[in-house]
Amino acid sequence: MKLAIIGAGLIVKDFLTIVKDLPKINLQAIVGTNRNVENLFNLKKMYEIKEVYTDIDECLENCDIDTVYVAVPNNMHYEVVKKSLNAGKHVICEKPFTSNFKELEEIYNLAISKDLVLIEAITNQYLPNYREIKKNIDKIGDIKIVECNYSQLSSRWENFKKGIVAPVFDKSKGGGALVDLNIYNIHFVVGLFGLPKKVDYYPNIVNKVDSSGVLMLDYIEFKAICIAAKDTFDNSYSFIQGDRGILSVSGPNNGVPNYTLKSIDMNVEKTNINIHDHRMFSEFYKFIEVIENMDMDFVKIRMKHSMDVMKVVDMARESETRYK
Repeated sequence: MKLAIIGAGLIVKDFLTIVKDLPKINLQAIVGTNRNVENLFNLKKMYEIKEVYTDIDECLENCDIDTVYVAVPNNMHYEVVKKSLNAGKHVICEKPFTSNFKELEEIYNLAISKDLVLIEAITNQYLPNYREIKKNIDKIGDIKIVECNYSQLSSRWENFKKGIVAPVFDKSKGGGALVDLNIYNIHFVVGLFGLPKKVDYYPNIVNKVDSSGVLMLDYIEFKAICIAAKDTFDNSYSFIQGDRGILSVSGPNNGVPNYTLKSIDMNVEKTNINIHDHRMFSEFYKFIEVIENMDMDFVKIRMKHSMDVMKVVDMARESETRYK
């Protein structure tokens, strides 16, 4: 994989720490803005990235690049993905994929027309612990209640209260708890149970953005609650409750650091079968394989899931307008 990274924020710096463990990734370029060019060159030196660009179009003209990792602010995903596909590059895009379902459908159709891989970087879907939860879900009987909580006090919260607004708290840039943290809960639940029948979102609005909120997913036979907060102290867990047992995760489900199965028939202690300490390793390991083999069947499966997630986000935002 000859990779260009579009963006140079925290998620990119986090990703770069594991590239050494993914030898098939060749870091061709990193793209940022003129105001952070010093940061770009520091990253270039630290991680042996070949080129630095401050112009996306110029980067995309580089024929040595075959894949682009889009990790810019949320509101820019659609535009940058579209540019990258039109330049003939495979695209890995950070969550949330786009701002809405219509945008996602458009870029997917573009990718298909050009026979290019387009896939969402969403960590929990690729982790062995999560796959094991899916495998064991039938052991807890009929599902009745699902509860996911991803609450993490933002390091930018105090500044936000003073009026200093970072992109993660800027609604115009696609910020807010729904798409920054609750998106992991949505992926977790939709990955197990598919698209719900009804969605309601009850946000706490501060300075016009949801700093926290409660998302209700109605599956008719059972109910799921997804809680996310950037304005409260850390509190993260997931419970899937059935009439014959419980599957649970202690900790945030962006990394699914463990799982526990308790049932009438057995009592399994907390288990961790993830193959790497870093939550992003498994997804990029798979992305390399998918692009190498042009596994478009896998891409279609993942896109169906991503589209269902985006439908939930759209329904949540439609519901959210009632509480503004």
